[in-house]
Amino acid sequence: MKTITPESVQGITAKYIKKESAVLPVLQAIQQQNDNHLSADGLVDAGAALNMSSSKIFGIASYYTMFNLKPVGKYHLQVDTSVPGFLHGADNIVAHLSQTLGIKVGETTKDGLFTLSTVQDLASCATGPVIQVNDRYYENMTFEKTDKLVEALRNGQTPDNDPSMTVVSKCGILLNDRTQADCRTLAFYQRQGGYQNLAKALSMAPADIVTETKDAQIRGRGGAGFSAGAKWSFLPKNDAELIGTFPTRPVYLICNADEGEPGTFKDRQIMEFNPHLLIEGLAISAYAIGAQHAFIYIRGEFAWIARILETAIEEASQAGLLKHVNILVHLGAGSYVCGDETGLIESLEGKRGNPRAKPPFPASSGLYGCPTIVNNVETLALVPYVIQHGARAFKQIGIPNNYGPKIFGVSGHVNRPGVFEYPLGTPLKTILDAAGGVKGTMKAVIVGGLSVAILTAAEAEGLTLDYDACQKAGTSLGSGGIIVINATVSIPELALRTIEFYHHESCGQCVPCREGSWVIAHKLHDLLEGRGTLQDIDQILHLCRTIPGLTICPTGEAFSIPIHAMLSKFRPEFDALLSERTAHD
Repeated sequence: MKTITPESVQGITAKYIKKESAVLPVLQAIQQQNDNHLSADGLVDAGAALNMSSSKIFGIASYYTMFNLKPVGKYHLQVDTSVPGFLHGADNIVAHLSQTLGIKVGETTKDGLFTLSTVQDLASCATGPVIQVNDRYYENMTFEKTDKLVEALRNGQTPDNDPSMTVVSKCGILLNDRTQADCRTLAFYQRQGGYQNLAKALSMAPADIVTETKDAQIRGRGGAGFSAGAKWSFLPKNDAELIGTFPTRPVYLICNADEGEPGTFKDRQIMEFNPHLLIEGLAISAYAIGAQHAFIYIRGEFAWIARILETAIEEASQAGLLKHVNILVHLGAGSYVCGDETGLIESLEGKRGNPRAKPPFPASSGLYGCPTIVNNVETLALVPYVIQHGARAFKQIGIPNNYGPKIFGVSGHVNRPGVFEYPLGTPLKTILDAAGGVKGTMKAVIVGGLSVAILTAAEAEGLTLDYDACQKAGTSLGSGGIIVINATVSIPELALRTIEFYHHESCGQCVPCREGSWVIAHKLHDLLEGRGTLQDIDQILHLCRTIPGLTICPTGEAFSIPIHAMLSKFRPEFDALLSERTAHD
């Protein structure tokens, strides 16, 4: 086994305010050096390097799904089979790979070249089926492309990816012209007027930026729709008074780029193709709230996007644009729950990403016990426009109480899946028409990522995509991840895929989430296998009504709400799975 050198550890830990925050990048470096395997010896090395006990290091490593505590092949083929992948035919790719390689899921070929696995959501919802090979994505896969990929890997080659999909920007604010070869560069961004808004912001009083942002009523684009400016205003006005004799604490800003909700792939578009927009928004926001340190916590599967962001930050820093703030890209290691702001903070502090009970809220006690603001990628990317044009101009986009542009990601049964930047309040039909229309007959649609209530085709008729209209329709706009389901899909199968995702991603901290998701998954599986009973259906509904509000983070609601809606609105499909005997048991 290759050991990590003290110099390498020092190079990693020096980037962080506290040494223990470097635990994930140190473990990632050890795994990368050792054929994508994090052995027991590797864990011991990491513990020694970071002055952590072996038990603590193991507890951290075993929490995150991207750490391979057992050996894998030279090429780890991981197929995304979550709901969007399922709708795009991922199961067929898994079966084809299994037959081609002569192994089952979870096995490694005898020559040690390939391990085949299934994974839950790679944020490649419009470009599925997707295969992740180690840290590289291969999207829009067919049998032919899969065969060519396997052959290339056998020959030691790593072919290029094909991430092509439909991209439409009616607002021209968030999605740039990705067809330009230099679209990620500082030069390209500055030709479009980039960083002029940062210069303008730095000439303003920070309080005026907060006020302008509040007046613009930017609703958080991560899912909750809470006002970004209002969140900023929750920071302690006089920290020394609030905490008595303790010295004033630093303020931290964190960009939540842990995009892990099935159906959601909007933030990836900004980071991958318009990174300087995010960095400018982050830099303005950091100045506004008085943060000298900012972090971009990006999901571990986006390793290549993290490198794009690091390059962009280096460009901006060398140009003297980030003198007031230090921005660090921190790569996660596979955990949906780290999308919760307190779980993210725990992870960034070098721990398991178990969400914290609130209060206290991060604005008063967040990272390292200090005031912390956590904003979504898309939210921060809207700030430069507000500084340039003002709150009034921003509110000319969209409809009352739902202002500004929104990126909608469309996956599932449409002819041209992709991303669509439209004003909030745009009719769902307009977005679906832009996506080429529905393949076949629409049976149902999910409009805000997998965690919101499904709508029948009739319920979705005439729906506008804004927070208020979606709430009135009995669902939520959430992240704006639209999943279209046509008449070929079994809703009970969709429900099983949904709960399998959430059970897999539960951190296990709360019994209602950990055990409730397990029970629902097993009862749905029994129903689909013809072993279910009427009592099973009743118990699923009971659990879905009981679990919300009983968990520390929203994951309990995230599966209870969609499962309850699927079962309630499509009950005949579930009843049809009961045999004549079990229906009367």
